[in-house]
Amino acid sequence: MVETFGNTLLRLRKDRGLSQAKLAAQVPVHTSNVSRYESGLQHPEEHVAARLDTVLNANGELLASWTPIDTGPLTADQRERIAYSRRYPGRIDEDAITALAESLAAQRRLDDVLGPIPLIPSAVAQASMVTDILEEVNGPRREALASVASEYVQFAGWLRAEARHDEEAVRLLFEAEELADEAKDGILAAQAINFRGYLARQQDKPRAMARVFLTAYLTPGAHIAQRIGDGIQAAQGYAKIGSRDEALRLLDTADGMIDEAARDEPPATAYWLTPTFHRLNSGLAHLALGDYAAAADHLQTGLGNLPKDQQGATWTNEYRDGLTEAQAAS
Repeated sequence: MVETFGNTLLRLRKDRGLSQAKLAAQVPVHTSNVSRYESGLQHPEEHVAARLDTVLNANGELLASWTPIDTGPLTADQRERIAYSRRYPGRIDEDAITALAESLAAQRRLDDVLGPIPLIPSAVAQASMVTDILEEVNGPRREALASVASEYVQFAGWLRAEARHDEEAVRLLFEAEELADEAKDGILAAQAINFRGYLARQQDKPRAMARVFLTAYLTPGAHIAQRIGDGIQAAQGYAKIGSRDEALRLLDTADGMIDEAARDEPPATAYWLTPTFHRLNSGLAHLALGDYAAAADHLQTGLGNLPKDQQGATWTNEYRDGLTEAQAAS
């Protein structure tokens, strides 16, 4: 069995007789970082991995197990395929592309538990690695890899947006949209645009919200669950600028698609687009309309029905704030 970076770090630290606190002090990083590295909950930047290797006198052994990809959920064969693809990008095969996609799928869920800050360094490094590989790939596998590259860049952009690193978030999300277009993937393109709409909402720019979410709504190939969410969030933008009739029209249109959407699972790259999530955004839209009782009902129900691993996610804070506001006003 191939050791992960965390397993190697744990073994070397114990072999040297160091506590997590003593190792952390010599790097220096916080003790909790060492704990997360060893457990696989956080992936260090390359310079931190190199420093740990030096402090532990590992002579390159620890650094050799580091990769920009958090490979915890992958098999040894998948890890080897990714490593081979980094060395020889032009020879990447379908199994390696699948391994890259599966690694990212596992990491997306960590954002719900850990929040964006611990994940940003590795996500940005991974996105850069995958796009570097893509530059060397032509032929029949390029389109599939462009789709995966769009996912990686989009995830890094989302984390930046969630952490309010606005300028970098916008740059990454536009890049993700371009990669999605190359891959002819409307779902990924619509999601990258949606995340820019999220950022407009955090910046309290309602006209940008309406414009950007409508763009996502109208993106060819968008999934119906995405269109519902985009329509609801565009409605919030219209409500905030006083266009009540347009906001209500969009909400009615979104409501009319819910039965159809219930017959189809949301896309794996936007797994959170459930009826519960749509209720949360409906709550914000009704709050902007001044329909406080309806807003409180949607927000309270949506928050109460979130999966356990999402209930403490950073992105839920604006809905909790909205619920407090709606309850106070109703």
